[in-house]
Amino acid sequence: MPPKKGGDKAKAGGKAGKDDDKGAGKEKKGGTSVKVRHILCEKQSKILEAMEKLKGGMKFPEVATAYSEDKARQGGDLGWQIRGAMVGPFQDAAFALPISTVNNPVYTDPPIKTKFGYHIIMVEGKK
Repeated sequence: MPPKKGGDKAKAGGKAGKDDDKGAGKEKKGGTSVKVRHILCEKQSKILEAMEKLKGGMKFPEVATAYSEDKARQGGDLGWQIRGAMVGPFQDAAFALPISTVNNPVYTDPPIKTKFGYHIIMVEGKK
């Protein structure tokens, strides 16, 4: 019997190892979905104007409401988007960005061009 108890302790150690694996799974590089916001403009000149506002310290939702031609009422919030549901260049950029906040956004610079226009993208969460 005593060796089995030792075996149980080893299993407990194994559980800790699994927890470590979970931590690695939560690493912010990949994942299958992102909580994303964007500012979309058809014209490059307008998206560059929006970029200047962001660089000047304006909050992302405020710039989205003023400049975006899509989802402006939600401050550019697209919610959770799964991998495969977004157009290629947008998706690549979204999954490459680190998580940030609307008060201190990390966004695509230069803007990303897709068939819809020019996007400034920021990511609020990954899972």
